[in-house]
Amino acid sequence: MSLALSILDLAPLSEGSTTLDALHASRDLAQAAERWGYTRFWVAEHHNMIGVASSATSVLIGYLAAHTSTLRLGSGGIMLPNHSPLVIAEQFGTLATLYPNRIDLGVGRAPGTDGWAMRAMRRDVRASDEFPRDVQELQILLGAKQEGQMVIANPGIETNVPIYILGSSMFGAQLAALLGLPYAFASHFSPDALVDAVTWYREHFEPSEQLDKPYVIAGVNAIVADTDAEAQHLFTSTVRRFADIRKPGGGILKAPVDDLSTVVTPEEQFQASHMLRYAAVGAPATAKASLEEFGRHAQADELIVVTNTYDPADRLRSYELLAEAFDLPRG
Repeated sequence: MSLALSILDLAPLSEGSTTLDALHASRDLAQAAERWGYTRFWVAEHHNMIGVASSATSVLIGYLAAHTSTLRLGSGGIMLPNHSPLVIAEQFGTLATLYPNRIDLGVGRAPGTDGWAMRAMRRDVRASDEFPRDVQELQILLGAKQEGQMVIANPGIETNVPIYILGSSMFGAQLAALLGLPYAFASHFSPDALVDAVTWYREHFEPSEQLDKPYVIAGVNAIVADTDAEAQHLFTSTVRRFADIRKPGGGILKAPVDDLSTVVTPEEQFQASHMLRYAAVGAPATAKASLEEFGRHAQADELIVVTNTYDPADRLRSYELLAEAFDLPRG
């Protein structure tokens, strides 16, 4: 089975680290991903989360692009209802002009935050209803100039930055199929509708100028180490993060533990285990087999892998072992 492998990163903070540490760690990971042959490297927009440093997503993409040479970089994704399509077209048009043929624009309709931050962003709670129209506006702003077009994104016009629809429900699948766009499913934290949504997308896909046949990217968690036991130990940090995600200060990566029951309640572990249903954890052969099985289950053309470890060195090692297991073409 031939599966493209990519990376989704949120510039995560570990307990005791700084935001600058997290941003530098993302830079180091992007540089390594380029050497190890990963297809693309996406960062995600989240707000009011102390454990995530990727909130200024387009700015971070520019930083990563300036420190790499060939790696595709993009958003996984920009939460489009938070923004004017014109502003996003200008931002990504600028990136595409500076770094041609390297920039992706993944967009979603969720807020990526809580009610407090939504109000701070002056976000209209009804903005998600305009998501399909906003995507089409983006296509116009990034495409060829049309006769009589009065609003021009510059940079942006004629850059044709590829747009990806992100989602975790039937809504995103239906929109991606209707517009003929690639579809990325957030199964790394919202697994329930994966199979139904992807099946619907594939069966109802309408070819477009951007894409002639359906293309599915599926998110999946992975931690790879030299042994299954070591990987499972490192994975406890991810479980703790998901268990704490809704608590004040939640989302900070904490050190792995030998016994999760000493730091996580049964209810919290159940919640985390449900969100982390799709996770490949183990030695290289174990993780590869798990990811290949997940790829078939998800009907995926590409897997975008999320790896969160307390120590950034363990994250680098995990992605390196995974690249070796899949024999990715080294740059």
